[in-house]
Amino acid sequence: MSEEKKRFTPKREAGNRSTRDEGERPAWQQRVAVPKDPERAKSPLIPDEITAEELPLPVRVQLKTLTEENAERVARHLAMVGLLIDQDPELAHLHAMAAVARASRIGMVHEFAGATAYAIGDFALSLRELLTHRRISGSNENIAVIVDCERGLGRPDKALAEGRKVDRNKVSAEARVNLAIALSGARLDLNEPELALVELEIPELNPAKVFEYSAPLFSAYSECLAGLGRAKDSEKWAELAARAEKAFDKVGDSLEVLEEIEIPVRRERVEGEEFGDRPRRSFERTAGATDRTRRDGDRPRRDSDRPRSDGDRPRSDGDRPRRDGDRPRNDGDRTGGAQARPRPGGDGPRPDRGAARTFRKNDGNQRRNDDRPGKR
Repeated sequence: MSEEKKRFTPKREAGNRSTRDEGERPAWQQRVAVPKDPERAKSPLIPDEITAEELPLPVRVQLKTLTEENAERVARHLAMVGLLIDQDPELAHLHAMAAVARASRIGMVHEFAGATAYAIGDFALSLRELLTHRRISGSNENIAVIVDCERGLGRPDKALAEGRKVDRNKVSAEARVNLAIALSGARLDLNEPELALVELEIPELNPAKVFEYSAPLFSAYSECLAGLGRAKDSEKWAELAARAEKAFDKVGDSLEVLEEIEIPVRRERVEGEEFGDRPRRSFERTAGATDRTRRDGDRPRRDSDRPRSDGDRPRSDGDRPRRDGDRPRNDGDRTGGAQARPRPGGDGPRPDRGAARTFRKNDGNQRRNDDRPGKR
C-alpha cells in the first residue's frame, strides 16, 4: 500500500451533498413548495377567556389527530364560531376559515366553515366546504344546506337531483324536515306549487306530534297552501306553527347576560410606522425606569453589604461576622478557617447550627461550612 493517501472521490457526483449550496433546496421540494403570500389575511384574535373547553367533548375528540398546541388553537377558533354565528357571522366566518387553514384534513372543521359561509350568503364557498365535509365524514346531515346552496346559485334542477341522491331513512328526522323544505323551495323556483306542496307531505307533518322542527315545517306548508288559494287551510296550519313555536320557545323573557367578553381587534400598522411609536404601557414604563437605574449584572444591595474599593480582597471565612455562641479564636487557629468543632465534654460552647444555616442562606458571599478543612 502506498504511503500517499488516496483522494476520496464519490461514486455519484450528483448525489454528493457537499457540492450543494447551503441555501439551495432539492428540485422536488421546489416543485411542491407553497409560495408565501404576503397579502394573506392573518387569523382573527381570540380573547383569553375563550378556552378549548368551550366546545363539547365529542367535538374536541375529533381534534385528537392534531398536535396539542394546534388542537387547542383550532378548538378556540371553533368556540368563537359558536359564540359569534348569530351576532357577527362575518367574524365567525373568519374564525372558521382560520380553523380550516390549521386543520384542513378534519371534516368537522369544513362543516363549521360551510355553515358560516351559508350565514353570510357565500353559497359557492358553503357548497364547497359542505361537500368536502361529506366526502371526509360520509355524513348527509347537511344535505338540506347543500340543496339550498344550489338554489342560491340559481340551479334548482341540480338542487332536486342532489336531494334525490340521499336515502331519507338514513338521516335524522330534523334533516328530513329541512330537506323537504329545501326541495319544496326548489319546486317553487321552478314554478311548480303543487309539487312543492307534495314535497312537504312527509310523516313528520303531524299536528298530533310536535317537535322542535315542526314549526318551520308547518309554516312552509301554510305558505304553499296560501299560494294555491286555500286560505282556510293556510290559516289553520299557520296557527299550528305559532303554537308549536311558542311551545318550544326557550328564550322568552328569561334571557340573562352571564358574562361580557370584549372581542380584540387587530390594529393595522400605518405605512412608515415603527414599533417604537406605540405608547408604552404602565408595566413597561416601570421596567424601563428600573433598567436605566440598574446596570446589567448588578444585584440589589443588602444591609450586610459594605462599600468595597478596587483593592479589597474577596471576603473569606475568617471575615464573617461573629455570631452568638462563637468562642474566641486562639493564636494556633488557621487563618481563614472555620471554628474548630468542640470535643465531647469540652468546656467550649457549641455554636448555634440554626443561626449558621440561616446566615449561609441569606448571604451569597459566604462559603458553605462544608468546604472548610477538617469537616467530616
